[in-house]
Amino acid sequence: MDIRIFTRVFRNPFILSLITFISIMGPGIITANVDNDAGGITTYALAGSNFGYDLLWLFIPMIITLAIIQEMGVRMSVVSGKGLADLIREKVGIKLTFLMAMALLAANMGTILAEFSGISVSSAIFGVPNFIALPIAALAIWLLVVKGTYKSVEKVFLAASLVYLSYIVAGILSQPDWGLAIHNTFVPQISFNDEYITMMIGIVGTTISPWMMFYLQSTVVEKGISIKNLKYSKADAVIGAIVVNIVAFFIVIACATTIHANGIQINDVADISTALVPLAGQYASLLFAFGFLNASLFAASILPLSTAYYVCESLGFEAGVSKRFREAPVFHGLYLGLIILAVMIIMIPDIPLLSILYLSQVANGILLPFLLILMLFIINDKKIMGEHVNSRLFNIISWATVIIVMSLSIALVVTSLI
Repeated sequence: MDIRIFTRVFRNPFILSLITFISIMGPGIITANVDNDAGGITTYALAGSNFGYDLLWLFIPMIITLAIIQEMGVRMSVVSGKGLADLIREKVGIKLTFLMAMALLAANMGTILAEFSGISVSSAIFGVPNFIALPIAALAIWLLVVKGTYKSVEKVFLAASLVYLSYIVAGILSQPDWGLAIHNTFVPQISFNDEYITMMIGIVGTTISPWMMFYLQSTVVEKGISIKNLKYSKADAVIGAIVVNIVAFFIVIACATTIHANGIQINDVADISTALVPLAGQYASLLFAFGFLNASLFAASILPLSTAYYVCESLGFEAGVSKRFREAPVFHGLYLGLIILAVMIIMIPDIPLLSILYLSQVANGILLPFLLILMLFIINDKKIMGEHVNSRLFNIISWATVIIVMSLSIALVVTSLI
């Protein structure tokens, strides 16, 4: 009797779908969560600290925008069985693809430096000096990929994604004014001063980056998701877009409720963590600092990996976490080289990190619109996508998204240069 009940449960369509989804999920959730990296968390924290609840309304359109872009990405990779760099090379040729790969390599280097800078800052909060924290972090990140397979690495990244829940807890511990927070989420509080517009651009800019599109599609291909499971991969992408923005929402909430409400001036994450102690308690402060360390380590693993994926795909080299060094020497060599270079640069005294980060933002802002347009050309090509091309309605939404993102990217470039 018990065996029959057990068999019935696992023949239930909902249970079967849930099991299938759990086996498929990963690329969308991981890619979206890495957006909450050192730079992203700092941006959201500053938004809450400087503007209170006023920018919460941005998260609803950001969920929609990120969900659309991620859904297109998984659809392209599942249907074609190829990464984005492969598809772009076939569409526009090797020369333009090579130039884009080199530009993205340079832009990503600035972002990788930001992640290792985040490791340095968050380790200092816990009293661990640079010369210990950075080499240990670099070694752990390198060993994760060198000694792991795609499945084992994905499990580690999914576990790291769960740690972001600490920010939701920190937000709740701050005891926010829920009535005002909900009101400002659905009723835009728009200001036309320079600081507000720059912060708005920064929030949107940190949510969508060129590297994430390459990483998402490469991992979907490496995972080997079949077309019959496309709907589950789409769900993974959409859930990722929702979760990452909920976490960002609570980061803004935590800092708006405590730091902004008390008129405290802060400049970086260390200031935020310190300020939270008397305002929200020791636990909220430690959760914030621990979440920042996790985010920095997580992104410092993913960014070099994403870079190695698209450079190798662009130039036709073997790539993949499951491949050994002798099978994909360029992939593994580039991954290791980027990590070592980042640690060496961060260890240089008085390195002009801010200038490097601004220049990487400018490069990403310039490249993003071109990349989105190429994605739309590819996803509407019936030779590649067959019956899975965009519908007319989805094209309207997608092109509107591209125009908005292009406008914000141009604004990001202009404000960064200024």
